[in-house]
Amino acid sequence: MTLTATACALLGLVAWALVLVLLLVNQRGLMVMTGKMKVNAFAPDGSNTPSDFGQRLVRVHANCLENLPLQAAVLLYAIAAGQTALTDPLAGLLLGARLFQSVMHLISTSPLFVWLRFAGFFIQLGILAYWLLLLGGLI
Repeated sequence: MTLTATACALLGLVAWALVLVLLLVNQRGLMVMTGKMKVNAFAPDGSNTPSDFGQRLVRVHANCLENLPLQAAVLLYAIAAGQTALTDPLAGLLLGARLFQSVMHLISTSPLFVWLRFAGFFIQLGILAYWLLLLGGLI
């Protein structure tokens, strides 16, 4: 069975969320095992995570999960409706923009990197809006 670009993007988005949660579990597990934090001491928002990277990782993971339902819904609809010809051309760009946004956030919160991650996010929003118009037969 050959996967469409749409299916690859969907699986890639889920895989990226999984990679992020595994990084988060690994980081927290190491802190617990080395006695740096108690297992029940982690704030849900990551605010008490000892490192800036750890705090950014929590936010990147949360942001991926916040956006995954929107992205997955559109991609799954295209697959179920047999309309992947409409989503395939930009599916790789959607995934790439998600990865770009996440990596820029993980690297830094300096103004340049905030603008870069916003650009990645804006691309994702534009693609989703375009797909909704296409799939809805409005363009």
